[in-house]
Amino acid sequence: MKRLFIMLVAVLASSIASAETITTESTTDSNITTNGNMTTTVKSPPPSAISPQFSAGTNSDLCTIGVAGAVQTQILGISAGMTFTEENCVRLKNAKTLYDMGMKVAAVSTMCQDEKVFDAMMMAGTPCPYDGKIGMEAKIGWESHEETLRVKHGAEEKTDAKKTATFGGMGLLAFLLLL
Repeated sequence: MKRLFIMLVAVLASSIASAETITTESTTDSNITTNGNMTTTVKSPPPSAISPQFSAGTNSDLCTIGVAGAVQTQILGISAGMTFTEENCVRLKNAKTLYDMGMKVAAVSTMCQDEKVFDAMMMAGTPCPYDGKIGMEAKIGWESHEETLRVKHGAEEKTDAKKTATFGGMGLLAFLLLL
């Protein structure tokens, strides 16, 4: 069987080797005329409006909140950013500094500028200091001078930084959408 296969391969190889080469020659003359229009479309991404970066940082000693935003159209890109001071953070830092300097009554007075802290101190029976007086003397002082209760000690209307930041961001977004 093996011999038969080898013989078959030998016969086929010899017949392929003895085949004649066929050569053809031809000459053709042709003229090609093409008329057409070409349009090129370039597709590229639009330029980017990149908003400024405000990072609070993990070890920073700042009481600021950063707000930034950007919008980009095919024609115009706008980016903006701003910071807001967070008043309660400033109050806490001031109270801690006063306490660290040994001025405990002044530290408590600083914290009492917050209406919630003031009310909590009164409800707990430990009123906020009043003109250097503490304890029952301070409570009598606050109760006898209610007109100065909060206005004198900083609880007047203040801008809420969180609401301002939200409104500011929404106002910026609405402005940009109108463009």
